[in-house]
Formats: sequence, C-alpha cells, structure tokens
Amino acid sequence: MRRAIKYVRLLLALVLVICAGADARAAQSPDSAQAKAKLAAVRARIAALTERLALELKQRDALNARLRDADLEITEKHRRLDALHAAEVSVERRRNELRAEQARNQAALDAERAALAAQVRAAYMIGRQEQMRLLLSESDPAQVGRMLAFYGYFARARAARIDEIDGHLARLQELVAEIEQTAAKLKTLEDDASREMAGLQHAHTERATALAALGRQVSSGNQELAQLKREEQAVESLIADLAQMLQDFPVDTQQSFEQLRGKLPWPVTGRMTARYQEPRVNAESGMRWNGVMIETAPGAKVRAPYFGRVVYADWLQGLGLLLIIGHGGNYMTLYGHAEVLYKSVGDWVAPGDVIAALSDSGVAAPQLYFEIRDGRKPVDPKVWLKGNP
Repeated sequence: MRRAIKYVRLLLALVLVICAGADARAAQSPDSAQAKAKLAAVRARIAALTERLALELKQRDALNARLRDADLEITEKHRRLDALHAAEVSVERRRNELRAEQARNQAALDAERAALAAQVRAAYMIGRQEQMRLLLSESDPAQVGRMLAFYGYFARARAARIDEIDGHLARLQELVAEIEQTAAKLKTLEDDASREMAGLQHAHTERATALAALGRQVSSGNQELAQLKREEQAVESLIADLAQMLQDFPVDTQQSFEQLRGKLPWPVTGRMTARYQEPRVNAESGMRWNGVMIETAPGAKVRAPYFGRVVYADWLQGLGLLLIIGHGGNYMTLYGHAEVLYKSVGDWVAPGDVIAALSDSGVAAPQLYFEIRDGRKPVDPKVWLKGNP
C-alpha cells in the first residue's frame, strides 16, 4: 500500500513538471495568446505614435507633410503595381497552360477521329450484312461465335472512340471558354496597372514639386542647419519611443545580435558617400552622421541583414520612407530614403528578405541611409558588417 502511494505521488509530481514545462513553452512561443496580445498592444502603440507624428508634422510643416503624403502614395502605388504584375504573370502562365492543354486535346481529338475513320472504312469493307450471313451459313458454330464476338469488340471499340471524341470536344469547348476568361482578366489587370502607373507618375510629380519648394524654403546655411537639427530631433524622439516599446515587443531571434559583430551582410551594394560620425555640414556645426549613406543602383532592393521584426514602417522627416527592424537585445537597424516599403509593423524578417526598394527614376543615383542602434545609442555599422558595401 505504501509503495502504491509512493508511486502515485511520483506520478503526480511528474505530471506537474510536464504541465509547468508546457506552460513555460506556451508563454515563450511567439504564437502564444500572450505573445499575440502583447504584439497587438505594441502595434497599437506604434500606430498611435505614427499618427501623432503625422499630425504634428502637418501642423508644424505643411511642405514636409505634403512630401510625406507623396512618398506614402508612391510606395502604395508601387506595392499595388507589384501585386498587379504578379497577378499578370500568374494569369499569363495559366493561359499558356490552357493553350498547351488545348493543343494536346486537339491532337488527341485528331488521332481519335483518324482511328474512328479507319474503323468505319473497315466496317464498310466487311459489309453491313456480314453478321447475318454468318448466322445463316452452315459454318462451324464455334467459328460463328468467335466472329460474332469479334464484331462485338469492334462495335464497342467504335463506341469508345466516339465517346473519346465527344469528351475531347467538350473539354476543348471548356478550354476555349476558360482561355477567353483569362484573356479578359489579363486585360483588366493591364488596365489597372496602366491606371496605377499614371497615378505613380502623378505622385512623383507631386513629390518633385514639394522637394523644390522645400529647397527654396531652406536657402541659407543657417536655415539648412536648423532643418537638420529638427530632423535629428525627430529621429531621436522616435528612437526613444521605440526603445521603450521594444521592451514589450516580442522579438525572438536564433542568435544574439551582439554575437554577430563583424559578420552581417550589407543591406545593399554600392559606394559609401557618407560615413559614420562624419560632419554633416561642417566641423563647427556639431552635426554628424549617426549612420552611413550608400549610393547604389536605381531600383536596388534593400535586404534584411538578420532576423528580426519590423517596429516602424512609415515616413519620418529627414529620412523619408523609413523602416526600422528590432533584432532583440534592444538592437535596431534603420533603413531610410526608400521609395517602396515591402514590410509592415509586426512582420517577421529573415536574412536576405527584401524589405524595401530604392528609387528607379534614373534622375540621380539613389542612396540608402543605414544605421544601427544599441538601444538609443548609434553604433558604427562598419564594426558590425563584414567588408564594404
């Protein structure tokens, strides 16, 4: 009895340990209800922060607000165009598949018709009264049976050929209708893409107008310096808010970002035009780069260097369309001056994922602003990334 009680106690203890482990794993799982609730709460806080920044910008600086609207419209148009082009490729592929199936069915139909024609000619050569003659003749009954069985096979083969032909004809009619539907769908997609392209060109015109007006507004060196200070303040304010939010933001990576010093790939390839801590205006201004500027090819794709989660994807004064990834351990990477943002707040990213794209207008070589933050503190990207961009 004592031994049985002992076994029961051991069993209960084991069950409690297993349940505790399961609860711990559930709490740590990025897909757990607790993690989802936390993510939703932080997303809401980031959305509120973004809306507040946009409202403050509109109240403070109408020209930059106009530039923000144009940039956001451009990235939205690009994303719609990308989706439409992908749909066009899919529909075109389907139409080609249907045409190939149509050709196969037509070839099979031609073959079945030829085979049926051969059978009809053979039946004609035998004669329509041949079976009756066999029955009335004094031939061997076994021979008569075999010949009648042969005629039965022959008739069934002809019926099967006819059924095959009917099937191919019906399928060909279905394929013709489906090809017409895909052609109409493709035409609709092409029309939609043309409208989006026109809207994109209009947004580019709006952006160029806003930039020209801003250039006229910031005409003197003192005004430029004041503008840069406002931009730096906007970045620092955003980073401070995000650094606080990251404490509640579920970011689980496979390896600590800290351990990857000197091993990370560059987000784009190109030529570095501004280096970390270089003066932005002049040495006396005290304004320095907290990251690097990389001149790259038009339309270059920006790729994530490591696992993480998007914590910001919107417009910010001085950096234009900006995407920020949290990598755990309070580390963040910033990607500014993009033309298209392919990720949204809360999206997971992996090394090599395309997260943004730069301008492909061809007016000037696009430049990506790239920065790494350890909490609120900027760090030299060259220390963390291998080689040169």
